[in-house]
Amino acid sequence: MNIVSSRLLRTLILTAAVSFISACATPRYNYMPQKIDFSAPPLGSINTTYVGDSMLRQGKFTEHDAIYLESDQKIDSSYTLKEGYYLKHGEDQSSEFYKPSRDVDSGYVDQAATADPWESIQAYKDGKKLCVVTEFNIHVCNPEALFKREKKLILRADSFQQTLIYSGKVGNKINVAYREFSNNLARPAFNNTVQYDLDESNIIGYKGARIEVIEATNEYIKFKVLLNFNKANF
Repeated sequence: MNIVSSRLLRTLILTAAVSFISACATPRYNYMPQKIDFSAPPLGSINTTYVGDSMLRQGKFTEHDAIYLESDQKIDSSYTLKEGYYLKHGEDQSSEFYKPSRDVDSGYVDQAATADPWESIQAYKDGKKLCVVTEFNIHVCNPEALFKREKKLILRADSFQQTLIYSGKVGNKINVAYREFSNNLARPAFNNTVQYDLDESNIIGYKGARIEVIEATNEYIKFKVLLNFNKANF
């Protein structure tokens, strides 16, 4: 082999090695979500809630960094990231790593039958680059993906939640349901439905929560939050 051929071979090998390294990524699992006390809606706010929906919510939740895809995002010809939430599980200096949130509004990865199994979703901190990282630490990317970063509240196994739910109106009386959830399960012994007569007062209360009813129909209730629940012992 002559000198020119030898140098050309070394150049080709070096180029291939650099290309391979640039196409590799190792997912990180170094992120811990925050546990927070959550209360909504804010005190003093005026809100409208429909029958069957929550009027007040309070409890301990896990707040996750997340990305949200408002539409499906194609990652080359092998992978499609479906609309929904993906929760962060780690990061390195230049990027963050996510997996589907696995709840009702979760996204998921749709991959071709011949594609390598995916391991993580990689979102670069600068720009719009979104990648799929495979089990072999190879990544394929879309440099112009559409996604946004958000904070997502998750009810986990060690979470607790109290809620008031609007259940409609009969005459001038409204029905409100109280529900508790602990360890991600309903607590039937603490569930109750209460009827309030608006002829007596437009201020209703339960377990420390106080609401001023502005308008109520059998379809919706408009109200002002005066107080939220007392701190629960659990």
